[in-house]
Amino acid sequence: MSLQRTVVITGASSGIGAVTARRLADDGARVVVVGRNQERTTDVARSVGGDPLIADFDRLDDVRSLAAELLRRYERIDVLLNNAGGISARHELTVDGFERTIQANHLAPFLLTNLLLPRIRQSAAYGPTRVVSTASTANRYGRLRLDDLNWEHRPWLGGWGAYGASKLATILFIRQLAERTAGTGVSAYSVHPGLVVTSFGMQLRTMRLASAITGGHYGISAEAGAEPLVRLAGEAPIGAPSGTYFDRFTAGGHVSARATDALGRELWDLSARLTGC
Repeated sequence: MSLQRTVVITGASSGIGAVTARRLADDGARVVVVGRNQERTTDVARSVGGDPLIADFDRLDDVRSLAAELLRRYERIDVLLNNAGGISARHELTVDGFERTIQANHLAPFLLTNLLLPRIRQSAAYGPTRVVSTASTANRYGRLRLDDLNWEHRPWLGGWGAYGASKLATILFIRQLAERTAGTGVSAYSVHPGLVVTSFGMQLRTMRLASAITGGHYGISAEAGAEPLVRLAGEAPIGAPSGTYFDRFTAGGHVSARATDALGRELWDLSARLTGC
């Protein structure tokens, strides 16, 4: 009988994260439900028989505390699913001094992954371990400038430019992680789950307009959007090299021409300096 897998899912208090938590728990995994809203996170964890942990990715100290608690509680971490994130309608800096979208979507999961990576590597002794990050086709218009990561010298344009840049950063991070964990039993993947109808982005006028025009049917359901995440976080072999970006179930989805290995290495080094890991 195989040992129960431990799966950590951030952004799991609603939407595709909550659906993924339920599906993986149904498949027998021990699920750690991470969210920033205490009530919703606790409710989801209770419904799936999992453990709730609270962290706000607008605060890197919350991420450090989350990592410390995960390491204290769990001897094994078989899957880390970096699903938390978002888009900010206004240009704002966090208490850490970083633009909110790039921190939530890249710097916070970068920090969490690196803090948990030794435990994830150790867990590979029991079977394949994975890091999976939610990306987006928005990476294709991402203008990731390492000299303007906080988006202080460019038009804000409703936050979509920063969002695209953050998702390009996600893909580059996963590629670099795959390179740095080669031969360890750890694999890494990024995935675009599809255009999902959830509360995501509803603070933006464009998203509210799309919802109003279509009657809330501008994309796929959270159940459908969770399917690629469930697949990548499950036990079955992936059948694609570590570092692959999936557009839903299709390996090798379209990526910005700016997604070079050189930029990925520079981004990693900068992110390590900014987060202190």
